[in-house]
Amino acid sequence: MSKTPMTQRGAERLREELNELKSVARPRVIAAIAEARAHGDLKENAEYHAAREQQGFIEGRIQEIESKLSNAQIIDPATLNAGGKVVFGATVVLVEMDTEDEVTYQIVGEDEADIKQGRISVTSPVARALIGKEEGDIAQVQAPGGLREYEIVEVRYE
Repeated sequence: MSKTPMTQRGAERLREELNELKSVARPRVIAAIAEARAHGDLKENAEYHAAREQQGFIEGRIQEIESKLSNAQIIDPATLNAGGKVVFGATVVLVEMDTEDEVTYQIVGEDEADIKQGRISVTSPVARALIGKEEGDIAQVQAPGGLREYEIVEVRYE
């Protein structure tokens, strides 16, 4: 199985969620199942079935996070020296050619992407258009509304 790129911050967030699930959520749902069992007949016990469903969700999420972390290639953008090229983990300041709007994006792994935070997935059309380019280059992105052109103003590794 191939490694999936992930930033140091993204891996840390997944580890925190995993710790929360294992140390808080899992014991809480186990206690809820035990309490629901004490109420008697399990066939008609809605609390029991809800707790079991929640337990299945928690266990599935734990397995998913453990799998992602085991297949992660963790990259610390601060240690990159890509010679000014746009690479995974880089923060890129762009100016849209038509509107002169300036936007800043960090290129991150799929699980870390959050457009509101300025983090875009390495598999997104914008990121794919930017990878390998340098400051001053023009990136063309095929967006649903048509072709957009962005000038790369700055590339940072932070």
